[in-house]
Amino acid sequence: MMKRRAFLLACGSTALAAGGSARLRIGQIGTEHAHAAGKMAAMRALPELWEVVGVAAAKGYEGVPLMTEAQLLGTPDLRAVAVETRMEDSCATALRCIEAGKHVHLDKPGALGHDEFKTMRLEAEKRGLTVQMGYMLRYNPAFELLFQAVREGWLGEITEIDAAMGKLGDAKQRGIIGALPGGGLFELGCHVIDAVTTILGKPQAVNAFSTPTQSDGVKDNQMAVLQYAKATAVVRVNHADPFGGPRRRFSVTGTEGTFEILPMESGKVNLSLTKARGSYKKGSQSFQLEVPKDRYAGEFTDLAKVVRGEKKLAWDAAHDISVHETVLRAAGVWGKGS
Repeated sequence: MMKRRAFLLACGSTALAAGGSARLRIGQIGTEHAHAAGKMAAMRALPELWEVVGVAAAKGYEGVPLMTEAQLLGTPDLRAVAVETRMEDSCATALRCIEAGKHVHLDKPGALGHDEFKTMRLEAEKRGLTVQMGYMLRYNPAFELLFQAVREGWLGEITEIDAAMGKLGDAKQRGIIGALPGGGLFELGCHVIDAVTTILGKPQAVNAFSTPTQSDGVKDNQMAVLQYAKATAVVRVNHADPFGGPRRRFSVTGTEGTFEILPMESGKVNLSLTKARGSYKKGSQSFQLEVPKDRYAGEFTDLAKVVRGEKKLAWDAAHDISVHETVLRAAGVWGKGS
């Protein structure tokens, strides 16, 4: 418990602008990931922190130099690379960046196979380089407050977590998740599993369920139950939900309180406490936290501070490796070529 609290304490940093005046040089490899365009826009929207030198891809972005991977990694003073390739290529690409001495922002979930992911993540740590996984919920104000509530004991001992992250997938989306052995939970549920693991650590056991809604073999309706010594966490991912966005939620219950975020990225919080905590009263209350317009800005603001040496990333290799293993187990593909 003390180790988990110490880890959560490190997660309490807010997305404030990094100090110093010199801009850091960064580039992007790939444009195929679903978050690729948004990550590029976020980097370009922080010109006081980052100088985007180019993108290595078959097709790039207006106003951004197009170059080969070798040209990008050979750019003088390049400090970091955002890896936004296809999932099949992402981990190998990240490893090449690490071997070139660059910090990496690697979009989720990071790799299809666990051994490849673990090797890459440990190599970065051995070299003193940062791999920041693309889990934007880490920097959402509601989740930052949740992590604070947990580490300061507002909720008592955690007994349950309930999370859902669904959407109505179109034909293109179904094709993407249908090509992944772990289906929709692997591709989308990794976000909430990262948050669950931040709060409770690695589960003792994981039970995976898949109930497809159509006959095309696509795993579009999945659930996982993560078991801990005194808690359970239920994660649902449904790509056949026409109201999936508004229904996305993350709820944590403990012996002294409950913290619910609904919808997930909205900043809307329902908090119930058995006693007053911080600036919050005993009993039930609902409030709205201000959420940045750019959901990815916090990631690249924090990464700049890490690259400058002002802090360490709150999520280390051991955490990321545990998350990746748990995601594979929750998606029902652990041990199947992982």
